[in-house]
Amino acid sequence: MRVLVVENDKVTLLGQIGIALEEAGAELDICRPHAGDAIPADDADHDAIVVMGGPQNALDDENHAYLPALGGLMRRFSDADKSVLGVCLGSQLLARAYGAENLIGTAPEFGWCTVALTPDGAGDPVLSAAAGSFEIFQWHSDTFTLPDGAVRLATNSAAENQAFRIGRATYATQFHFEANRQVVDEWATIFPHYIEKQAPGWLEQRAALAAENGPSAEATGLALARAWVGTIAAARTRRVA
Repeated sequence: MRVLVVENDKVTLLGQIGIALEEAGAELDICRPHAGDAIPADDADHDAIVVMGGPQNALDDENHAYLPALGGLMRRFSDADKSVLGVCLGSQLLARAYGAENLIGTAPEFGWCTVALTPDGAGDPVLSAAAGSFEIFQWHSDTFTLPDGAVRLATNSAAENQAFRIGRATYATQFHFEANRQVVDEWATIFPHYIEKQAPGWLEQRAALAAENGPSAEATGLALARAWVGTIAAARTRRVA
């Protein structure tokens, strides 16, 4: 199982997603286009792609010229019926690649927030690994409209499209289900000024909030990650058969 992981920031922590991939024995190829790495031309060398978050918005082609190519690569994986996962910025790029509208600065969320499954999400092979309503970590300002042909899987009052699926195994989550408490601690250490700007006073409450929400968010995140990784193995088995 060979998985392409695209990082869009100098600090990208795979957290629960990384744990699930390691459990499955996945070989990871890390691509850092923000640092000058070339984006692969196609999906030929990989069974799946994971595109993580970053500080840029999904329309910032002027400062990050690789964004359209990355969205196109995600769509090529999807069209080849390979597993795709877009988290935060990754979800926004996937929405863009399928013709949806990116809504910049319209949906700020930070910290552990409540997300609810839609009826479609409750019956989805991946999202059903979460409870009907669950706490999960958020850090975003942007959102998007639902792409044509996509199925909305999760929602909340801040961003209607918290998760969607296209086809068999192309998934997007606005929320950071990879963010266990270790990841959040790293972010708090590295980005305190950004956090204080987005969520004044949150840092002072972090320990209490982590104790309250961290265990359940981590359990949900790992369950979702394992379920998505399962879609890679399922496709490989089907191709062999």
